[in-house]
Parts: sequence; C-alpha cells; structure tokens
Amino acid sequence: MQPTTWTVTFRDLYDKALTLYRNGQRGAESYFTGEDITFLSSIGAIAQELYDFAEDAVNYGEPDFGTALLITAARRDYFLYHLGGAAPGPRLTMEDYPAKDAEFEGIRWLPRITLKAQTRLEGTMPLDMMYGCGGDRAFFVKHGVHGADFLRIVWSAGGDLAKVAAKLPVR
Repeated sequence: MQPTTWTVTFRDLYDKALTLYRNGQRGAESYFTGEDITFLSSIGAIAQELYDFAEDAVNYGEPDFGTALLITAARRDYFLYHLGGAAPGPRLTMEDYPAKDAEFEGIRWLPRITLKAQTRLEGTMPLDMMYGCGGDRAFFVKHGVHGADFLRIVWSAGGDLAKVAAKLPVR
C-alpha cells in the first residue's frame, strides 16, 4: 500500500464496520481480517477503535467519517513520527483515569479527557474506553475544539494540564 492511499483503506474499513454494526453484528474481534488488522496496526490503530466509531455513529449520529479520519490521523502521526512506529506499552485500566467530575482550573472533565487523549496518542487506552465518546463530544462542543485538534493540543503540551487548559479556545 502506498502511504498516500492509507485514507482510502481506512475509509473502506470504516464503511465495513458501519455496515456490520447496522446489520447487527457485534464484537470488534469479528469485524476484520488478518490483513485488515495488519493495516490498522501499520497506522497505529486497532479494530476496537473502528468498532467504537461505528457503534456511536449508528446509535448517536456521530462521529462522522471525517472526525474518525482526523482522530485516526492524529494518532497515526504520533505513532509514526513521535513513537517511531513502536508498539504501545501496557494498557491502562479504567481505574487509572480521573473521575468524570474531576476538574482542573474549574474545567470539568479536563483531567480525564487529557489522560484519555494522551493514552489514545500512545495506544495505551483501555479497550473498553472510547476517545470521542458522548462525554468527550460534549466537552469538545463546550470548549470549541475538535477532538483531533484536542489530541494535538495534548501532544504539544506534553500532557501538562495547565498548558492544555491555556490552549483551549473557549474556557
């Protein structure tokens, strides 16, 4: 596969996930072939992420393909250019994340979503957690930031909450 065509392959797998989910098939492990999994690994993605995108798109109308692509592209860039394509470390557990009502500088959800973004970039997020879930989407709307842009804010801030808070367009 040519580097310039990864988005076409990603689109095909996104559409495949949407179709399978709409047809009632459940479980990310049943969605993709070994070749598909190899492709996803090459861009720092996993089957569960596409499953989560499809599940929320079907059930809630978002994220759309453009959002899924931009979030995946941010992770891909981090994976290839910051981590050098290295395999991720161990996955965190749900208990490792701040509570949903945790605040930083009066910004509810910021501690949690910042760690979610950092672990999404690093590929260490728990499989049962989604970056870009309904709570995340509400945060993005409230603070005037796209989910992919927030990943890049966290990346540029090195995960530092004060730096992340300072870069939010709407506080």
